[in-house]
Amino acid sequence: MFSLKDMPSTASTLFSAYASVAASMMLVRSMVNEIVPHELRAYLGSALNYLFTPLSSTLTLVIDECSGMTRNQLYEASDVYLRTKISPATERLRVSKTPRQKHISVAIEKGEEINDRFENFHVKWRFICTEPKNQRSGEKRFFELIFNKKFKDQVLNSYLPYVLLRASAIKEQEKVVKLYNRDCPADDMDGGGSGMWGSVNLEHPATFDTLAMDPELKKAIVDDLDRFVRRKELYKKVGKAWKRGYLLYGPPGTGKSSLIAAMANYLKFDIYDLELTSIYGNSDLRRILLSTTNRSILVIEDIDCSVEMQDRQNPHELQACSSKLTLSGLLNFIDGLWSSCGDERIIVFTTNHKDRLDPALLRPGRMDVHINMSYCTSHGFKILASNYLGIHQRSTHHLFGEIEGLIDSTEVTPAEVAEELMKSDDANVAFGELVNLLKRKKVASNEIKNEEGTKKTGEDHEAKRLKLMRIARNFRRKAVRGRGRGRGRSR
Repeated sequence: MFSLKDMPSTASTLFSAYASVAASMMLVRSMVNEIVPHELRAYLGSALNYLFTPLSSTLTLVIDECSGMTRNQLYEASDVYLRTKISPATERLRVSKTPRQKHISVAIEKGEEINDRFENFHVKWRFICTEPKNQRSGEKRFFELIFNKKFKDQVLNSYLPYVLLRASAIKEQEKVVKLYNRDCPADDMDGGGSGMWGSVNLEHPATFDTLAMDPELKKAIVDDLDRFVRRKELYKKVGKAWKRGYLLYGPPGTGKSSLIAAMANYLKFDIYDLELTSIYGNSDLRRILLSTTNRSILVIEDIDCSVEMQDRQNPHELQACSSKLTLSGLLNFIDGLWSSCGDERIIVFTTNHKDRLDPALLRPGRMDVHINMSYCTSHGFKILASNYLGIHQRSTHHLFGEIEGLIDSTEVTPAEVAEELMKSDDANVAFGELVNLLKRKKVASNEIKNEEGTKKTGEDHEAKRLKLMRIARNFRRKAVRGRGRGRGRSR
């Protein structure tokens, strides 16, 4: 018969039994963790959770990495948002760091789950990554969002919009401008553009303050960029794609690439550097351009010589070369129906020879703003002298005024001026080298002008001589005809 005297021994026995069971469970769990692979454990856990959860109570939303041919904005936002929701209970994390990254990037590994709470309900996220079925198909990645069915409307109308807003704020706060290229090394790739583009951090230091350009031109460019960014509703109202086209033209070394970098740094827009020579055809061009993201700058350099595109006016040639990139295919993406696939995009073309471009490329809607990147001016020299030597005023150095006069009367590029200023930290030496360069250029320019003048003078003399010869021949012909008529009358 049970009595109060037996309670201490009974409690002790129960505690010992509990401790023994707990120790056994910990041992079994440790052995399972050692023997059973993580992927299998995650799969079994998901299967058991699915089996013991009523089918009618849960709903799963699948968020694919790509939506058709374009990048899924919700997938990108989910990836960014979930990085802030990683808890100590997470067992596996995916970490990476490229040589140019300042911090380690952390993300959840495939098969891992993250729990989140929003308002009055819980949701569960799971990252899934499937192996490619064959060599031609790539790895498929997607998120699963699992929650109670009764919260479907709240998830679709409140929670997912919240994820998009939070991800946008996080990306804006941590924004590092990227330079995308299809030939970037694999270890520098961060998955941008659905695997078609590799990227590195854009570490170009150019800003509008450091550009050696005319102040009024810089202000006009900045004002145009600001106006473009804030006009989303206007573009939508008038039925135009939210994009802007720029043409930068001028001699090599006038700062076209620096201007593009300054635009990207000012707007915090990524740059997609597209080599048209690597494009196989119009369909390939569409597929690549659709993989670029919003709030980006697409750069096509040396458009006049980067690819031999077929003539739009020759339909027979186009039909015979339908697999090749054509000017019509490029124009269709810039200003046709495909141009509406994406928002807040800037397209920049560069060329050294504007006169070689097809007029169809130059009209508004394709290249809205034409910017002449001219030779260095005295204003540009002041900025370069400040950047490289810390000299800000004309009165600071005795050669400053002479250099200004020479630059305004000589064709020299900002790159050439910068190269001379970098030759020495001593302003006397650097300015002296620059003066010598400008004088040599001025002498060479004068010699060319003299040769052209002499040639023109010689051509003028030759033209006058030929003219006099024609006059003399005409005079002799008239004289001969006059003598002939005179002999006829005398008879």
